[in-house]
Amino acid sequence: MQAPAPELTLAKVEDRTIDGPEGPVGVRIYTPEGPGPFPLHVHYHGGGWVIGDLDTHDRDCRTLAREAGCVVVAVDYRLAPEHPFPAAPEDCYAATCWAADHAASLGARPGPITVGGDSAGGNLAAVVSLMAKARGGPDIALQLLIYPVTDHDFTLPSYRENGEGYLLSTETMAWFWDLYCPESQRDDWRASPSKAESFAGLPEAVIITAQYDPLRDEGHAYGDALKAAGVPVTVKCFEGMIHSFFSLAHMIPGAAGAVTMAVDALRRAHGES
Repeated sequence: MQAPAPELTLAKVEDRTIDGPEGPVGVRIYTPEGPGPFPLHVHYHGGGWVIGDLDTHDRDCRTLAREAGCVVVAVDYRLAPEHPFPAAPEDCYAATCWAADHAASLGARPGPITVGGDSAGGNLAAVVSLMAKARGGPDIALQLLIYPVTDHDFTLPSYRENGEGYLLSTETMAWFWDLYCPESQRDDWRASPSKAESFAGLPEAVIITAQYDPLRDEGHAYGDALKAAGVPVTVKCFEGMIHSFFSLAHMIPGAAGAVTMAVDALRRAHGES
């Protein structure tokens, strides 16, 4: 699913299994070079809640760990259709709580953590941020949302403009949604975070979108909703880019700026710059 790229070496990469809400959940822990303790970032992979795993987004996590100087915990949450909504957000929330509770043993420092992901992973990062607010923790300093799914509205202009011919299609997104979540449950904010009753008090958000992506407009709309609720938000649309461009930064020169933006955001959120 990802183009080959030179491996990015780190001090340590370890796979573990933790207790989840309905059974074991896999995590992969990336530790950067240098003296710790390090900041802690929890990452959720994309793939429409149906495909993708720890390996497909391994390079993204290595890049963030290495460049931002943080321990990254990637979550191998349960996938649909075998495990439909709300399995994914519940696994991700449980893994996030575990990571925050075990920060010291992971070589990370206590305190606010950051969360993030791309596409469906961006959806899960937004949802986990809402869940943490509703459930009293953990303390999250930043939600890094990379072309996130925030709604189930296929009538948005970006779907009409980019729904075919730019890698991710409207047809594919409809397929993902059908396998992941019944229509009767899609207004639940754990599926569509844009449907939350309130966004007040959520952590700062950095939202990265792509010009030729069907998901572009829902990412921008979510940023507007957060801003209206007083949440600090930075939204940037990368011109000329398509969905999944973040993971192809080693091949697409124009994508490098998005990686730099993400790394800088993580470092700032953790007080590193």
